[in-house]
Amino acid sequence: MRYKPLGRTGLFVSELCLGTMTFGGADGMWRQIGALQQQDAEQLVGQAIDAGINFIDTADVYSEGVSEQITGQALKNLKIPRDNVVVATKVFGQTGEGPNSRGLSRSHILDGVKASLKRLQLDHIDLYQVHGFDPATPMDETLRALDQLVRHGHVRYIGVSNWAAWQITKALGMSERLGLARFESLQAYYSVAGRDLERELVPMLKSEGVGLMVWSPLAGGFLSGKYSRDQKDKAEEGSRRIAFDFPPVNKEKAWDCIDVMRPMAEAKGVSVARVALAWLLHQPQVTSVIVGAKRAEQLADNLAATQVKLSPDELRQIDEASRLASEYPGWMLERQGEHRRKQMAVALPGNA
Repeated sequence: MRYKPLGRTGLFVSELCLGTMTFGGADGMWRQIGALQQQDAEQLVGQAIDAGINFIDTADVYSEGVSEQITGQALKNLKIPRDNVVVATKVFGQTGEGPNSRGLSRSHILDGVKASLKRLQLDHIDLYQVHGFDPATPMDETLRALDQLVRHGHVRYIGVSNWAAWQITKALGMSERLGLARFESLQAYYSVAGRDLERELVPMLKSEGVGLMVWSPLAGGFLSGKYSRDQKDKAEEGSRRIAFDFPPVNKEKAWDCIDVMRPMAEAKGVSVARVALAWLLHQPQVTSVIVGAKRAEQLADNLAATQVKLSPDELRQIDEASRLASEYPGWMLERQGEHRRKQMAVALPGNA
């Protein structure tokens, strides 16, 4: 297990992060995603910690708060030293009946952090992330509230999830101008079957020194290897995508990717899922990949992805199968900047 700094901070997190969306199983979609109760969840937490994972991600809306409760109790029952684990959670979604029980207002953030700390049984949250963009709340109100949490010690670092590049850049500039704590990480969807964030988000993260946490690295199970072009309608019983077909996937392109990865997986004696996770771990902008599981053997397979090495030729094959179609202004930037990049490569070989 390798450890990388989170954004521009001195906080090191494991390259794999344990996701807890499968803990709890409240009504509706949460039961479809996973319904692990305390004992089974503790087994997964212990297994992850033993494998070297020091990073756990949850959210106040996962199973209506039950995921946070189970996660906090697991850390306590397993007697994991507080400084050995980095705990991340999120705020934004609906947590009550009233009109102010969601969003990124100062009111909801301050109420949300108190509730999360109580459920997690912690005195501070290592990484507190806004779970979505709130068009109803001024951005500076959100950033000032988050900064207050950092200054008071309730939160160590702040992050963002599911925002556009321009929104994050605006927030970073506002934080710098106002002297506020800045977003140190982005949690975003990224997979071999969904590389959209490479258009704007990845260049922005690289430019601004923001870390990347990847959610749904197997595209909601589509890249597990259980799906193939000749068995489109015969997914393994119990698969999450049968009842909860998310995130959206261009299935024809995803099958093309699986067709390329399956021979690699067979040659290495590993699952297609391991190859898909390994591809992400080879991407330089990725800080940590969030893996969730319902069973110990499923988590063990995901953990083993850290041992899969992909050759330059294998990476090229996967890239060709999954590459994004060229869009404006990307193709114009590529064309117009060609000569300047060549000049830089000669003058500064390390920057080629």
